[in-house]
Amino acid sequence: MDRRMFLAGTAALAATPALAQHAGHGYGTAAPLKDAPSAEKPYSRLQGGEPVAALTPEQEAQRVVDSPAPAGPVGRWEPRAALPLPRSEMAWATAWGGRMHIVGGYGEGRVDRAYHHVYDPGADRWHDAAPLPRGANHVAVCADAGRVYALGGFLEQNRNPDPNAYFYDVASDRWTAIAPLSRPRGAAAAVVLDGRIHLIGGAAEPTAERASIGWHEVYDPQADRWSLRKPLPGARDHVGCVVHDGRIHVIGGRFNTFEYNTPLHHVYLPDRDTWEERSPLPTARSGHGLVVYRGRLYAMGGEAGLIERGRIVQGKVFGQMESWDPATDAWQRHAPMPTPRHAVGAALIGDWIYVAGGGAVTGGALQSAVHEAFTLG
Repeated sequence: MDRRMFLAGTAALAATPALAQHAGHGYGTAAPLKDAPSAEKPYSRLQGGEPVAALTPEQEAQRVVDSPAPAGPVGRWEPRAALPLPRSEMAWATAWGGRMHIVGGYGEGRVDRAYHHVYDPGADRWHDAAPLPRGANHVAVCADAGRVYALGGFLEQNRNPDPNAYFYDVASDRWTAIAPLSRPRGAAAAVVLDGRIHLIGGAAEPTAERASIGWHEVYDPQADRWSLRKPLPGARDHVGCVVHDGRIHVIGGRFNTFEYNTPLHHVYLPDRDTWEERSPLPTARSGHGLVVYRGRLYAMGGEAGLIERGRIVQGKVFGQMESWDPATDAWQRHAPMPTPRHAVGAALIGDWIYVAGGGAVTGGALQSAVHEAFTLG
């Protein structure tokens, strides 16, 4: 990516009606936050945290955008203000009060960051919010009732899971510890259903093996207590997970490593405490974003690769945008991401899907500050 194009994109469209309509709208009072200017360069290396202006041809070659799904409405992507610094492995993002929250992850040469950046689409601007009490990567996040929940994560590079759990109070810009996870895990999925937090899948101990799990636990904010539900069929981590029409959808992910990605699509039926299968994701992947937009489930980004002797020899970073229709149980494809990435922060605000940061190459070697938004217009 050309540096001039990157900087131009970070300032574009700040005052357009499409963005302005997302601001405010009676979401309640939020604490004032300090502005956080966008990064000057779009990438940085994990080793040493060195800023990078562009990808090499070899890194560009990892990008994959072809989808086997039938064509749907194309839609369009537009640049938005870049993150304050290149980040990846946040896993994932959430929105509350018309703003997107991204917490934890890799950045500036470390994997245990406590970053908490908040994006305001009305102003096309990032802010610094109170950092996580304990830095981690692959932290599960969700939001409800003026709170942003941050659950578990890894303390080392995609390993050594953490049991800590917190909520962030939007009105006061403060984190509070809640009942810890019954078992430590990272790269899990968190969603809110009927006022309770469902934490599903992920990877756990022993650290040396970093095995995927199917655990399904529910947190009751009123009682500050966790309870068990039926496990996810097919233990996996780095999944996409959303709530739609009173049901939880878990799509894609990996069995232990991105060498074993899956297209599996399971839906949880809370009234029966059971799972059913639906049409699989056309592009098997992990570390992708998943949001509900205009009554469909949209999946974007992700990664895959082959590891030999501890080294990635075949890397793929996906840019596919594919959506699922609950009425027909069928998938279709849309305009791919201009900048393919994995381990992104993705959230829906208004009529736009915002996709910020993420890994620009397979694995955690290169972080990104790139931020792009999709709409069907």
